[in-house]
Amino acid sequence: MLGLLFNRENQPLQEMMAATRDNRLGRMERIIAKMNAAGIEITIEEVHAQLSEGATLGRPHLADALVAKGLAKSRDEVFADWLANSSPFYVAHYSPTPEVAIAAIKAAGGVAVIAHPLASLRGRVVSLESFDSYIAAGLDGIEVKHRDQTLEQQELLLSIATSADLAMTGSSDYHGNGKMNELAEFTTDPVQWEKLEARANARRVVRKTN
Repeated sequence: MLGLLFNRENQPLQEMMAATRDNRLGRMERIIAKMNAAGIEITIEEVHAQLSEGATLGRPHLADALVAKGLAKSRDEVFADWLANSSPFYVAHYSPTPEVAIAAIKAAGGVAVIAHPLASLRGRVVSLESFDSYIAAGLDGIEVKHRDQTLEQQELLLSIATSADLAMTGSSDYHGNGKMNELAEFTTDPVQWEKLEARANARRVVRKTN
């Protein structure tokens, strides 16, 4: 669940995100322990070396560490072979339910957009039945345009967004080098962005001036 345009000083939301971040460290240590037991030599220090300032620790950083060590050729290869949800090395982690996350984002004055809900390359997709609950919780938008969602899936999401009067966004899902995703390969139409911005309780976008 993407939270956009929220008040960064909102304490309940900050506490929720801190709990999620703290849990990710323990999760990473458990994943590494499983990999070490299987003979894949990687350390938490090597993973932290891939973490840029301000970033939240996650599986992409482990993938980058494995690539940097020469144990794989790319992030995509690591996720396909070792880090997918169906992998024996997968470890679940704490996260609020989508409905709780939506409520927290909205309480902080922001807007909630569900990210690539039908992208299946890395695991489960969102069931169509779930959208009713998300919309009832206050969902503001759906990420429709994404490389891992087929045109048919995009059309389906478009129909859901249209029927519920939700904003439709696009995303490259770019998290740095190591993936096939290209920066800005999918973007959000300015009209749709304005629709999202209108649903926040304050204008928090900084626009570039010439």
